[in-house]
Amino acid sequence: MQRGRCRVLDVATRAYNAAMPVAGFDHYNLRAARPVLDELRDFYRDVVGLTVGERPPFRRFGYWLYSGDRAVVHLSLEDEGEGRSRTAVNTFSHAAFNCTGRAEFEGRLKSLGIPYRTASVPLLNLSQLFFHDPAGNGVELQFDASEPAA
Repeated sequence: MQRGRCRVLDVATRAYNAAMPVAGFDHYNLRAARPVLDELRDFYRDVVGLTVGERPPFRRFGYWLYSGDRAVVHLSLEDEGEGRSRTAVNTFSHAAFNCTGRAEFEGRLKSLGIPYRTASVPLLNLSQLFFHDPAGNGVELQFDASEPAA
């Protein structure tokens, strides 16, 4: 009997998801104390290559970082007493950015002393660089595999 209810729920869930599709991923938000926000802003601007841009006047301080005309990383001040652990165990691994200029990015990471690892996905013709931001969040930069490495 329980099995039949699960199937009905699955059918209902699929119908709901088909009626309300996700159109795309918009941004991710990192919350922290002001000194960490400034450090993250500098990192995503100077290392990843995003641009600090306009942000609506929300009730708490923050930054929006852009890739072209899209604000893809939001940084916002944590609420008083909120406190976020830099060592919390969770399931988040990394955020990925499509990039060009692999050799330049590798040179920048090396010159700044940022440890990174490389990987490739031959089936998708991608090469990847993985590293962490100052708050410990994973960052992936992915490139067309035909781009030369540093």
